[in-house]
Amino acid sequence: MRKLVLTVLTATLIFSCKNENKSDANSNMDEMAVTTDSTAVETEFNITPIEHATAVFDFGDAVFYIDPVGGEAAFEGQPKPNIILVTDIHGDHLNEETLNAVADSTTTIYAPQAVIDALKTDLKNRVTPIANDETKSWDGYELTAIPMYNLREEAKQFHTKGRGNGYVIEKDDMRVYFSGDTEDIPEMRNLKDIDKAFVCMNLPYTMTVERAADGVIAFAPKQVYPYHFRGQDGLSDTDKFKNLVDAADIDTEVIMLDWYPNKAE
Repeated sequence: MRKLVLTVLTATLIFSCKNENKSDANSNMDEMAVTTDSTAVETEFNITPIEHATAVFDFGDAVFYIDPVGGEAAFEGQPKPNIILVTDIHGDHLNEETLNAVADSTTTIYAPQAVIDALKTDLKNRVTPIANDETKSWDGYELTAIPMYNLREEAKQFHTKGRGNGYVIEKDDMRVYFSGDTEDIPEMRNLKDIDKAFVCMNLPYTMTVERAADGVIAFAPKQVYPYHFRGQDGLSDTDKFKNLVDAADIDTEVIMLDWYPNKAE
């Protein structure tokens, strides 16, 4: 009888220990799952338009300036840039005085060779050249230079193929596109998986709102921001652009920002 009682007690204890261990294991797995979920942080992107083609944006843990012009005063209150991107040689994209004012010894500058050739100060020795279709990588970022150029015969003298760069910047699977000065070229229409697209539209230098909308509809980014839309006759009709994109039913959100805070239309 004693042996029977001892056997029953032993079996009960073993069963209890197994259940307790199983419960502890499940508890640990649940805790690990919660921890894993709580550490999944989406890459942040925040942009501040300065004017026209010029902007400051935070992407991940870096501060970018694109086409900084307007002098040091235009960037008052803005954080210093880690990265500067320059798209082209024209004065609304390249101003050497502004570049020297906002960049310091820790700033990395990327630009096409034509921009470097146009620089007259020692700054030119600090710029990293990047050509159409070339990619640069650092600290989890990937920067690809996208061609930008005119298609219309009457406008080809403004932006020749190979001189300037649009850019795709990628970080943690978020892809951001800046068109630079371009028309709806095949290289833009064939872009894939773009989360945020900044697309120009101004005559006679780039393209009409209709062509800009048609190009955007072709590559269907998650969000599109009209920018660089001041032309010879004032500001382009960005409301029309929005209506055209919305009517295409491609699930692209059109976001309007104030790119001309100090200018009358």
